[in-house]
Amino acid sequence: MKKHRSEHPSTPGQRQLRVGELIRHALSEVLTRGADFDKVLAKNMITVPEVRMSPDLRLATIYVMPLGGRDKEAVLEALGNNRKYLRTEIAKRVNLKFAPDIRFLIDERFDEAERIEKLLRSPEVVRDTARDKNRNS
Repeated sequence: MKKHRSEHPSTPGQRQLRVGELIRHALSEVLTRGADFDKVLAKNMITVPEVRMSPDLRLATIYVMPLGGRDKEAVLEALGNNRKYLRTEIAKRVNLKFAPDIRFLIDERFDEAERIEKLLRSPEVVRDTARDKNRNS
């Protein structure tokens, strides 16, 4: 039985993914070119790992992370303060009927991956995996 798209509303469609990627590249270009419009953004290298679009393409949730995870809150605030300028710059680079509203969030996946990595290296987990490995041998 074929599933209809409406049965998985949380799964982004191809258009959402494509537009999100275009916006990610456009914003990365603006920030890389030199963020001389804001001193906090100018002194921080910022990665944009993902942009998630709403189904109607009117809202872009942009996940960011300053290099090394430094000044997260200051960077988030600076991006928010420059939202109108950044939206205009994105609209110049991405040809859409409507320029989406943008919001910025810190990408927590880096912290989560580090937490899992530490957990996997903990003595208890190493001991348990070694014991399981010996049992299966």
